[in-house]
Amino acid sequence: MDRFNLIQENKRFNYSTKKIVIVFVFLFGIIPLYSQKDYSPIVLYWKTLSTVEKETYLFAYLTQIYDTHTSLIEDKGHGELTKWYFTNRAELAYNILDEFDRTDITKFIGWIDDFYTQEEYKDKPFHEALRYAYIYSQMKGESLLEKYESLLGKPSQVEE
Repeated sequence: MDRFNLIQENKRFNYSTKKIVIVFVFLFGIIPLYSQKDYSPIVLYWKTLSTVEKETYLFAYLTQIYDTHTSLIEDKGHGELTKWYFTNRAELAYNILDEFDRTDITKFIGWIDDFYTQEEYKDKPFHEALRYAYIYSQMKGESLLEKYESLLGKPSQVEE
């Protein structure tokens, strides 16, 4: 009788263990496949701001990059880290700050908003949105063809 009870107890244990394993597989294996990718916290924050607040945020972000680059030069000199930071962050920020003399900041905000409305970009870092906006700021011309050619540095072939 003891042996029979032991076998029955083992079967119940195996059955409940199987149920737990199935639940874990479902929760941690199948559900993530169907869940949507989360937004970056920066994107969520950006979407909550008004236009005036976005102007403030954008200018503060670019100013922080300038301050960080200046501090790196003072603390580390013009070493590898400073060169990397300039190439990957500061150069773009400086170009955008220069572009503010020719292009209204609200256009940049519109381009950044446009960047984050595209599904494939919703979780991208903010500096990629800035690069997107900067590229748009460099497009000159009225038609799409003229804008594209201005990015390539070619004169427009459109006859007037």
